[in-house]
Amino acid sequence: MESKARITALGAYVPEKKLTNFDLEKIVETTDEWIVQRTGIKERRISAEDEFALAMGYKAVLNLIETSGKSIDDVDIIIFCTFTPDYLTPSCAAGLHGMFDLRPDIGVIDMNAACAGFVWGLCTANAYITSGMAKKILVVGSEAITKVTNYKDRNTCILFGDGAGAVLVEYDAENPGFLGSYFGADGKSGDRLYCTNINKKIAGIDAEFIDTIWQDGRAVYNFAIRTVPAGVRSLLDASGLTVDDIQWFVPHSANARMIQSISEKLGFSEEKTLTSLEPFGNSSSGTIPLALWLAQKENKIKKGDLLALYGFGGGLNHAGAIVKWF
Repeated sequence: MESKARITALGAYVPEKKLTNFDLEKIVETTDEWIVQRTGIKERRISAEDEFALAMGYKAVLNLIETSGKSIDDVDIIIFCTFTPDYLTPSCAAGLHGMFDLRPDIGVIDMNAACAGFVWGLCTANAYITSGMAKKILVVGSEAITKVTNYKDRNTCILFGDGAGAVLVEYDAENPGFLGSYFGADGKSGDRLYCTNINKKIAGIDAEFIDTIWQDGRAVYNFAIRTVPAGVRSLLDASGLTVDDIQWFVPHSANARMIQSISEKLGFSEEKTLTSLEPFGNSSSGTIPLALWLAQKENKIKKGDLLALYGFGGGLNHAGAIVKWF
């Protein structure tokens, strides 16, 4: 079904506190040079002690309203993408609804697809609007990953930072902005990247790390460089497009080496690839909207540009979308 929706506004928020590689040198056995060479990260943002995914998402929406001049009073649905919600229930989407004191006939839902979450939120919003279920949807990607980061594990603590992004997706049958989507999963490998919750076992075995994020870096890397290039090609094929038609490739900002390998396999140059990795680290569902926000601030993205967004990570799962910039 041809899309009847497009993105109409963007906002973002990152906490004030920075954690640099030099700060990490004092916490674990590592060096700035080692981190930069292997990940491309120089800094990451750390949420305040009493600041969580909901509060950061709220501030990202405030930024969207302030910079775009648009209202969210008439949204039909709020989709809040996060794997680090404040609570098991109520949802962050419901919390956002309450913080803005919105009207009662609005749908609220949290979506957990980890690092592919924001793309899934966009695709879901497009599907709801195109099907006629809604006319205007607020999509938020927000993570408080540092709250579940083990700062004794040097393989993971160097990666993660906190942050949030938000977009409005609205009905527009005359000038739709969604040209295609693609998704997939390898659920049998879910134990290669996990963070426990009420169940302290993973794949039936007692988890080695409780309530903190852990990943098998090599397994996740191999999953990404095997799956994402093929997924992007399928996304382009389904959309009737080629790499040359895309102005910007916006992958999940997981790791610089990973992104470089994926981009090279696809033929995207570094100049055509947008990330939020260097200043903000891996903020899971926050990385793609933060990359868009940075590029917009730098006037890189132009109206009508075609962007290939691709998220991948915990699940293990992956999701892509091609959107026309507003």
